[in-house]
Amino acid sequence: MMGSEPPSSPQVVEEGGDEEDEELSGGEDAELRTSAGRGSVLTRRGITLRVLLKDGLVEPGDGVLSIHYLGKNFVGDLLTDGKIRWVETGQIFNSPSAWATHCKRLVNPAKKSGCGWASVRYRGEKLVQYKTSWLRKYQPTADMSLASEGEEDEMGDDEEEEGKTAVPAEEKNRKSKTELHDITLVQRRGDRERMPVRYCTLGTRDVARDPHTLVELSAFSAINRFQPFNVAVSSNVLLLMDFHCHLTTSEVVGYLGGRWDTTTQLLTVLRAFPCRTRLADREAAPAVEEEICQNLFMRGLSLVGWYHSHPRGPALPSLQDIDSQMDHQLRLQGSSNGFQPCLGIICGPYYHGNQGVASTITPFWVVPPPEQRPNDYGIPVAVEVTYVQDNFLTTDVLNEMMLLVEFYRAAPDLVNFSQMWSPDTSILDKIKASLSGHAPKDQAYSQILEHVYNQLRSIQ
Repeated sequence: MMGSEPPSSPQVVEEGGDEEDEELSGGEDAELRTSAGRGSVLTRRGITLRVLLKDGLVEPGDGVLSIHYLGKNFVGDLLTDGKIRWVETGQIFNSPSAWATHCKRLVNPAKKSGCGWASVRYRGEKLVQYKTSWLRKYQPTADMSLASEGEEDEMGDDEEEEGKTAVPAEEKNRKSKTELHDITLVQRRGDRERMPVRYCTLGTRDVARDPHTLVELSAFSAINRFQPFNVAVSSNVLLLMDFHCHLTTSEVVGYLGGRWDTTTQLLTVLRAFPCRTRLADREAAPAVEEEICQNLFMRGLSLVGWYHSHPRGPALPSLQDIDSQMDHQLRLQGSSNGFQPCLGIICGPYYHGNQGVASTITPFWVVPPPEQRPNDYGIPVAVEVTYVQDNFLTTDVLNEMMLLVEFYRAAPDLVNFSQMWSPDTSILDKIKASLSGHAPKDQAYSQILEHVYNQLRSIQ
């Protein structure tokens, strides 16, 4: 769901023209082959995907091309004319360089070029190796440096740590099409006291490290960056999200709907869409997410982010959250023609380290690791947000709250609202006090919410 519908007509993207491995037009290719022939040395630039296709070293196919860059995977189809179709959006690219440059700039906007033949893999093998095979077969006396000249500069950027098992391109392709950009339905560990670590202590990715390790947020200024967008969040969003997170001792997840203004660079979050499903229930996920998709469409909103809870722990991202957030940023940005942010929010309702009875709510974003350290984790940074007080509590929000009560009514992990949070405050009183921090201007909201609170009392 974190993506958008592919364009009705394929968009041809031409990037990376500063690289030598740019594809030639059909006329140039034919002219070069006619004049040079296999008895002459074909220039490095002349060995294109069309040449490899024509001579049978590669074959067209769905999901046969892939790129791995800074921990992110991209899958492409090789078309019969030697062009590349990106599975995620349906965009068409004229060359490996164009596709690699586009994908790498999504992860790292400062990226200047894509080093396509060293970055793109065909059925798990780098394209540059097929170029070398062509030269060995048809020009055995040629200097092999023609195949790899200039391709080694960025090799480190595109590699996972040695020894990891690669996922077949076909499997990546299948997952990208069927899992609806699954934000939500990953079983997470039960809550326990977890002490956060500083990002600078993490170092390179380590498969032995607990993925539930919490990481302190950095400030944009601490990594010499400016926050690349402004954010405004409606008070009704916070109220519904905070209510959802208070209902169960298990982790919950939801989506955020709103609008992105490219002119003002303002992300406005206008509506929360709680996922009324268990995190481990993958069978129910598609129907729930499809319903949210329809609700977004009907309200004229776009998907702009996601939220989840850390019920009894600090509202800080885990290593797993950091990777998830990076994936969501990439998918939202990849679904549009320009930059579009994706906001992550963590809500910590029952952490005894919180100040007072209010939940801790943490908006965050993830900055890609430096290019020279491609196997590091993304850097979680705190996002400055403006909270906008709504005029009144909408019927939409009230209805959603009642649906949540009904969904969790028989849940084994439903919170005991009559239990005491502190010597003089019950859990229900705590919820009321926390939600009062997101109150609309119209004070009649408290009377309206009393009906919801009565429903919570009746459950016990």
